[in-house]
Amino acid sequence: MKNFKQYFVIPASPAEIYLALTTEITIRLWTGDTVEIDPQVGGEFSLWDGAITGRFLELDPGKKIVQQWYFGEQEEPSIVTIKLHEHKKGTSFEVNHINIPEDAYTEIVEGWESEYVESLIDFYTEE
Repeated sequence: MKNFKQYFVIPASPAEIYLALTTEITIRLWTGDTVEIDPQVGGEFSLWDGAITGRFLELDPGKKIVQQWYFGEQEEPSIVTIKLHEHKKGTSFEVNHINIPEDAYTEIVEGWESEYVESLIDFYTEE
């Protein structure tokens, strides 16, 4: 198992980013794809037509989201913690993803950088 931790700056407020990660219509807008989401502790989600699936473990509006991502049968759950902090250019988006299966690590890291966060940045910088 591997871990990934990275900081990004997204040009929107922490409250806007939180809603963009927990509101179905907004997720559909920035991902451009099919979404299913039940934004409550224990609620499940599916993004990018099922490419990412899991459930919410903790929700602290405007500040923190903790999710379990499903990767089939693994001993330790794969946990994603997203922390949102005010930044002079919007929001400091901290992602800490632990227990990523070795065979999925490269794809997951590329997904965080080039799909997930880049899509959010594009969504808030398009005019």
